[in-house]
Amino acid sequence: LADRVVLLLHTIPSIAPQGRSLGLVGQHASIERVRNDILSVADLEVPVLIRGETGAGKELVASAIHQNSRRRTGPYVSINMAAINPTTAVSDLFGHIRGAFTGANRDHKGYFGNADGGTIFLDEVGDTPPEIQVMLLRVLESGEIQPVGGRTATTVDVRIVAATDSNLEDAVQRGTFRAPL
Repeated sequence: LADRVVLLLHTIPSIAPQGRSLGLVGQHASIERVRNDILSVADLEVPVLIRGETGAGKELVASAIHQNSRRRTGPYVSINMAAINPTTAVSDLFGHIRGAFTGANRDHKGYFGNADGGTIFLDEVGDTPPEIQVMLLRVLESGEIQPVGGRTATTVDVRIVAATDSNLEDAVQRGTFRAPL
C-alpha cells in the first residue's frame, strides 16, 4: 500500500481479485498487488505476518484476510500486543478458571478462547514483552492454551495473523525478539 505494507508470502501465482475492493481504497498497481496477495493467502491455514509503517493499513489487510478465508463466519479478535500488561497477560490471552486468583469469580475464556474457530490479529507483535513471546510460541507450535488455574491444556483452532512496523531481524539480533516466534 503505497510501498508501506509488505506481505511475506510463499511464491505462488497471483489470483485476479475480479473487481473486489476487499475494503481497500485505490486502483494503483501496488494496491492491486496487495489485493492479490490477500486473496492468495486467505484460504491457506498458515500464520501470516504483515509488515509496514504505522498507519499503513495493516489492520485492514488482516481483516480482509479473515473476511476472505474459510474462517469468515468465525470470530475475528484483535489485540494490541504492545498494550498487553505482562502481569495479567496469561489470563488476558488464555483465560482463567473461577477461583484461580483473588477476584476470579467466574471462568474467563481469554482472547484465544474467544477467537476459537476464527482469526486472532496480533497487532504490534514486534513490541510484545519477552515473557509473553514464550507463551505465544507455545500456541503457535501446539495450538494449546492453559488457562490460569487450569489443570489441563485446551486445544484452540485459531488462525494467527500478526502485524508489526518493527524490524524483527534487528530485534532478534538485539535479543529483544525470539527468532522462533
